[in-house]
Order: sequence, then structure tokens, then C-alpha cells
Amino acid sequence: MRGVYSFLFILLIIIGLMGCSNSSSTGKTSQSNSSGNSQSGQSGGKLDIAYEAQPDTLDPTVTTSGATKDTARLMYESLLTLDENWTVAPQLAESYNVSDDGKVYTFKLRQGIKFHNGKEMTADDVVASMERWTTNSSLTKSILEGAEWKKVDDYTVELHLTKSSALVPFALADQNQLAAIMPKEVAEKAGPTGATEYVGTGPFKFVEWKTNQYIHFTKFEDYQPRSEQTSGLAGKKEALVNDIYWHFVPDESTRNAGLISGQYDIATGVSYDTVEQLENTPGTGVNIHTYGIQMLVFNKKQGLFSDVKARQAVNYALDKELVLRSSFGDERFYKLEPSLFRPEQTDWYSDAGKDVYNKKDLELAKKLLKEANYNGEEIVILTSRDYAYQYNAAVATQQLLEKIGIKAKLEVYDWGTLLERRGDPALWDIFFTGWDTSVIPHQYGFLDSKAQWPGWTNSPEIDKLLSEIQAAKTQDEAKELYSQLQQKMWEYLPIINIGTYSKVTGVSDKVKGFRDFIGPVLWNVSVEE
Repeated sequence: MRGVYSFLFILLIIIGLMGCSNSSSTGKTSQSNSSGNSQSGQSGGKLDIAYEAQPDTLDPTVTTSGATKDTARLMYESLLTLDENWTVAPQLAESYNVSDDGKVYTFKLRQGIKFHNGKEMTADDVVASMERWTTNSSLTKSILEGAEWKKVDDYTVELHLTKSSALVPFALADQNQLAAIMPKEVAEKAGPTGATEYVGTGPFKFVEWKTNQYIHFTKFEDYQPRSEQTSGLAGKKEALVNDIYWHFVPDESTRNAGLISGQYDIATGVSYDTVEQLENTPGTGVNIHTYGIQMLVFNKKQGLFSDVKARQAVNYALDKELVLRSSFGDERFYKLEPSLFRPEQTDWYSDAGKDVYNKKDLELAKKLLKEANYNGEEIVILTSRDYAYQYNAAVATQQLLEKIGIKAKLEVYDWGTLLERRGDPALWDIFFTGWDTSVIPHQYGFLDSKAQWPGWTNSPEIDKLLSEIQAAKTQDEAKELYSQLQQKMWEYLPIINIGTYSKVTGVSDKVKGFRDFIGPVLWNVSVEE
């Protein structure tokens, strides 16, 4: 018996040690998952978020600001949204269909949906909201030009177009200037700078905005979730915490320190240099999520790069992986990718242009540069240390251009000054920037000659393809046309897509179910107290 007791005693010690090991927090890294509901975690309590910037408004119909998009999505919903494959899915619409000629979209509305003020959503609210959004949205100026919204009955709305386009559902589902549904009386009172009464149908409702401190949201008890499984921004949403405090913390070190101390549960905009620290700090981890593309922008209006051969020379001179590694360090934060869209965006993704994307042919680059009549003049690369990864990309590019004989000078400014200077074609030749993943080609302003975005694209072939995509009757037709456009982009080179890169959010181990999809997703998220 003495031997049995000794064995049991030793076994208890081992189990105890295993338990201690499992309870210690080691920090985690996760890639964003677009689907699934909250993991195990206590419902209730509050969620404190440290965010980089304060929005100008919480009305997403009048701005493309990321700070507005990320906060407003807690309160507002739209007729259509995007699932994890970036495919359009119904949200406040129960369903929708399109006429044979593609000019009339009919939306059946979900019944029993309540606004935060207790009023039921009907067709009158939808028509008033959509008329206002159609007027304000920069995206709709071409796609929905001359369109008219009509009420059929209390739960049916029609959109009448002057010309058909397969892009309409994507425009209505886009997050960068959300087609938010709000009560008719709120929409009609709203001025050009946005509504001042924030009333939506989402899982959280507005409580208070303390300028330069925080916005307080609370759980909407009468929220009616969809029944489908969560996918991207579509499907089931649940407010699992009672309150969300969205703190404005522009200083990155303060956000990180607050996360580590437990003051904040989530900290956005973590720098790549501090990822290891958060991973190795007990109680914290990081969420790595794809943001968009890093790109080199050419001044095509005047100077050396008004000649396409000079632009092609730069493309062949660049080692894209070297530039990405210089920018982001760890390969977890970047990916070589010739497409403007992500592979999961199955409605649009194409690898057209991969044959010239990262060819790295210095001799061909020198030949093209000679044909462009380059005579040794100095070119200016605008950059900013405000975004270290863009500055590092500019330094790497300067060194690579020297290998083909281009003299390049870095001019370093704060980001606000850079934005001003890039508007004058006499002041620069190249600058670096990032571009968030978009849902249709027309949102990439550097493609469209009419947009006159800095860089001044002027390609009749690309313009023609953009028009044909807009007029496409089916998504398959639009996708094939886009593939042609992307191939043309790699020939004309309005920009050079260096590759895809990710951003990082710091997350407490107490937070369960957090993910990022075109911004932080805070429904289906719980916090262990």
C-alpha cells in the first residue's frame, strides 16, 4: 500500500505541474479568420479598444475615412454586405434579384428589424437612406448615375438604373463608404457633413462621444441577427459584451503599454517592431491581417517616367521580395502577389501580369532606360518616416535603381506634407504608399484617367476596359475583362504593385473570437473577466 500511495502522490504532483504550465499565458499570434462565432468566453462585461485616430463623423455615408468605417459598422448595417470570400451577401435585405435587362434590382426587406430608437425599419427608411447615399458616395457617381430608388410596398424596394452593371451589388456592399440604413427622419435631416443623430440597426448602439477621449457603445437588446453562419461581415452577429469603449490613443507606445497593463483589451496599429514583445508578454498576443498592397507610384505627367519604357525599366530593376523584406522584415507580414485583389476574392482575382511582376532583369532594365533617353538627371523619391515601412521601401528602391544607373534622391517629409507635395507634378518622380483592398477595380483611383489621382494615369486602353467592366451583364464577364485590365496595367505601369502586406492588432488573451475583416470585427466577441 505504501508503494501505491507513493505512486498516487507523484502522479498528483505531475498533474499539478501540468495544470500550472497550461494556465500560464505565453502570448499568441493569429491570422485573421473571416468566419465563425465567438469562441468560449464569458458573455457580458465591457471591451476597451485603443485606436489610432478620432473620426470626424460617425455617419459613414459621407466619408471614406477608415476611422469612421471602423466605428460606424458597430451601429449601422446595409442592404448587402461581403462574406469571407468577398462575395456579396444579403444583410438587411432578405433577398434580392435583378431583371433580365439588368436595369432593375428588387430588394425584399427583412421584417421586424428595429432601429435603435425602437422604430421598425420599412421601405420608407431604406429609400430615404439610399437616395442620400447615392448622392454622397463617390463610388456611385458613375455606377449609379441617374439611378432612382422606389418603394413598392412596406417591405419591398426597387433600384432603377439608366444602364445595367454587374458592379451594383458590390457598390451596395462596399465598406469604404457604407450605404448605411437609418430612419427616414434622420436621413432627411442630415446635412452635407453627415447626420448628427446616430441611429442604426446594428448590434451596438451609440451612447456618448467624449471628444479626444472615447466613444461609448452599448449592446442593442432588440437586435435581430440573421440565422446564417457568420462569414466575413455576413451571417449571424451577436453583441456578447454589454459595452464597448472606443478610446482615441494616437501614440503607439501608449496603446502598447495600455494593452500590456490590462487598461485596453485590443490595441490597433501595432508596429512590426513590437510584435515580438507582445507575443512574448504573458497575457497578450497579436492578430495579423492582410491590409492591401504596397505600391510605388510614378509621376506620369512630366519627367522621366512620363515615358513608359522608363517605368518598365524600374519594374525590371526591382527585386520585389527584397523591397518587401526591407519594409516589413518578417515574411509573416508580406506576400509576393501581382494582383490588386486577394486570392480569396474569387469574383475578381487574377494572376495576369505574373510573367513580368518580379522578373529582375537588370540588363533589360538598362536597355529600356537607354531607349527612354535617360541622361543621368536626378529623380526625386518622396517618402515619410511617419510610415517606417514606406520609408524603408524607398531606401531599398533607391539602392536598386543605382544598379541600372539611375540617380535617385530621397526627400523625406511628414505624411501631411508629402500628401501636399504629391499634388504638384513638378516636385517629384516617385512616391510610395499603401492601398486598402477594394471590392471592384473602379475603387483603385490610380487606374482611372478621369480620377486624376496623383500620378496622373492617362491610358485609353485601361479606361475602355473599366467602362466595359462597368457595363458587363454578368460577373464572369466582368472578371474576364478585369484580367485583361490587370495585364494591361503591368504593361502601362501606372504604379508598381510591390506586393501584399499585413497590419497587426494587439489583443489580450482575455478576448475571445476577435478577427479583422476590412477593419476590427467586434460582434461575436467576448471578454473573460
